Amino acid sequence: MKNLLTRRTIRKYSEQPVSEALLNRLMNEASRTQTMGNLQLYSVVVTRSAEMKQRLAPAHFNQPMVTQAPVVLTICADFHRTTRWCEERQAQAGYDNFLSYQNAAIDALLYTQTLCNLMDEEGLGYCYLGTTVYQPMLIIEVLQLPKLVMPVATLTVGWPAEEPALTDRLPLEGFVHRETYHEPTADDIDAYYCKKEKLPENQHFVEINHKQTLAQIFTDIRYTKADNEAMSEGLKEALKHQGFL
Repeated sequence: MKNLLTRRTIRKYSEQPVSEALLNRLMNEASRTQTMGNLQLYSVVVTRSAEMKQRLAPAHFNQPMVTQAPVVLTICADFHRTTRWCEERQAQAGYDNFLSYQNAAIDALLYTQTLCNLMDEEGLGYCYLGTTVYQPMLIIEVLQLPKLVMPVATLTVGWPAEEPALTDRLPLEGFVHRETYHEPTADDIDAYYCKKEKLPENQHFVEINHKQTLAQIFTDIRYTKADNEAMSEGLKEALKHQGFL
């Protein structure tokens, strides 16, 4: 059993298959997580076929683990199923709005984290793909998601074939606020980020990219304003297409 303090993101997997029985058990156990109104506003699309993983890969910038992992799980905010239930029970649903998306997205992410914790306990490896919300229309098309279903998280899953180093984390005082939000001072920022900035790999990254600070790596290369704005428009269009806006 793994401890959360030693949790690692796994991007390389062995050829050992992930059995359907094990995966089904973990997905069922994860359904005991918190959920708004006990409605379970999420669905999981399980992708095992090489063809379907290949079709999903472009939505995740063709990261190798999408096609190499034995299983890809796409966790969706789902108000479609609940709406269909209402329609079949003489109830008028009103879930075609942004608040409903927010509620369903929170449900889906809570489920995702619980599932991750359960997979850790079994020794499975996984990688959480933040790219899911970058090009959602590609995923919607490939997985044939109906109205009021929106992809919010993707996990590549398999038995680990690597043991990468632990990544750094901010100290507790960097993200915990007592009673009210504490506006960080310049000294606070120095204290919170000094360890991250002093890591040799991060200093090397700054050097080879001809930047002055690690923060510039994030603003100028990894998550640029232009990219964020363009993908924000794509996300809004996908939410409209799926009926949440």
